[in-house]
Amino acid sequence: MSRGRGDGNQKSQLWTWILVLVTYGNNSLRKPGSSYLGGEQEAQESSVKLSDKVCADRLSELIPCLDRHLIYQTRLKLDLTVMEHYERHCPLPERWYNCLIHPPTRYKIPIKWPKSRDEVWKANIPHNHLATEKSDQNWMIVRGDKIAFPEEELVSITGLMLKIPNGNLNNMGRILTIVDVGCGVASFGGYLLSSDIIAMSLAPNDRGIPAYLGVLVTKRFPYRSRSFELAHCSRCRIDWIQRDGVLLLELDRLLRPGGHFAYSSPEAYAQDEEDLRIWREMSAPVERMRWKITAKGDQTVIWVKPLTNDCYMQREPGTQPPLCQPDDDPDVVWGVKMEACITPYSEHDHKASGSGLAPWPARLTSPPPRLVDFGYSSEMVENYWNLLIPKIKLDTLRNLMDMKANQGSFAAALRDRDVWVMTLQEKYPFSDVLKTSQIINKRHILSFVTYESHSTYPRTYDLLHAWSIFSDIEKKDFHIFYFIKKYLSALQWKAMATTKAERDSEQDEDEVVFIIQKKQGLTSESFRDTE
Repeated sequence: MSRGRGDGNQKSQLWTWILVLVTYGNNSLRKPGSSYLGGEQEAQESSVKLSDKVCADRLSELIPCLDRHLIYQTRLKLDLTVMEHYERHCPLPERWYNCLIHPPTRYKIPIKWPKSRDEVWKANIPHNHLATEKSDQNWMIVRGDKIAFPEEELVSITGLMLKIPNGNLNNMGRILTIVDVGCGVASFGGYLLSSDIIAMSLAPNDRGIPAYLGVLVTKRFPYRSRSFELAHCSRCRIDWIQRDGVLLLELDRLLRPGGHFAYSSPEAYAQDEEDLRIWREMSAPVERMRWKITAKGDQTVIWVKPLTNDCYMQREPGTQPPLCQPDDDPDVVWGVKMEACITPYSEHDHKASGSGLAPWPARLTSPPPRLVDFGYSSEMVENYWNLLIPKIKLDTLRNLMDMKANQGSFAAALRDRDVWVMTLQEKYPFSDVLKTSQIINKRHILSFVTYESHSTYPRTYDLLHAWSIFSDIEKKDFHIFYFIKKYLSALQWKAMATTKAERDSEQDEDEVVFIIQKKQGLTSESFRDTE
């Protein structure tokens, strides 16, 4: 997400601000006689020209593994009937773009949160066809140079249907994470944030709403099992009855014990023959999955998922869909094909008849019942903030990414700040990732399993936190930090500060924190002006 300032009649100079907090190794890794941020000689070496490495204007919204042009060029054989062309398909190395992506020509300083929930600059989101196509549903309205998003009524309707006091879906900290499937412009998720609920949505740029690009097609969502309390679909145009209900079964895998699915669609309330047929065909597999309708009305139906495995054991032999095989691990998600089977609960969750988790926000610091104790250093994160205060206005930080989440403590330490944090977990080594992902999910922190480029638009995040990432690479005898430092000028990044991190009592090493800032002009010409 971009921030900056324009001054009166002066030549426009708008900048994209991205701060990278790099916690790098320890003092023993540093080269003898060198400083981390380099001296005069190293600064000269870092002056590298990349004037011919600026991406074309048409690539201003490039997402490498979601590039439709690549699919057409390589003529991949995909099943268009299930929209497989909307899934991730990453290019081979020879097709990588080795260039800097710049914002669109008319890009403007984004509106700050929380105003950005209700309106954004039209120039920053050149995709306003939904304002016409969905004009009868009032999703978004073009007003001059802005796009406005009316208040989402389904939030309170869903809460009231679940018989939650005052319609507040949070329900005293018991509903915290929601996946909004086919969310349109994500107003449902945007209006949940004030209730302390995070909805993972597919949303437009610059709104400050947790989002990523993804579809329910053939592969599992990159989230561990039992990650969400509620799934939401409002006119999402998903064919839920296809392929033996495999998409409904993927939602079942994602939902916690006793989780809900709120479905708003003509099939749920219309009385014409076609809608009634679809409703009957959708109700049959849901009933065999042992979901029960907990509320119906106001064009919405809400199902609830079982708390234990008992109801699955009571089904007649041969009932479809079957239970998944014991060797089908529901937490292995990256690139794994969906299967038309029910994910049974673990022995612990079955005996607990639910998650057994503390309400929010105590859940951040209370260890889950089946996991060992853990702790985190809020002092370390506070130290980051103190470093940033002299450099920028902290209200310009809204979208944060923790590039190596470990146990999610960075996100937990920011609980009281008006930000949201996307935590990333690497695919390998799986045993370590599984241990930490269980902790993160039980703490109700957004956790995305990744191995390749992230499924998000350029210019989405205001701050990236890279805890020990470069240290891990350094230990493999690859001095990546010095390589990156050499190209800071070419990347239009600037080293802002360096300091020792707050030392943990259990920490054996001294860690050093670097803060690097990206400054990027608005057009390709502004890059070439640096020559």
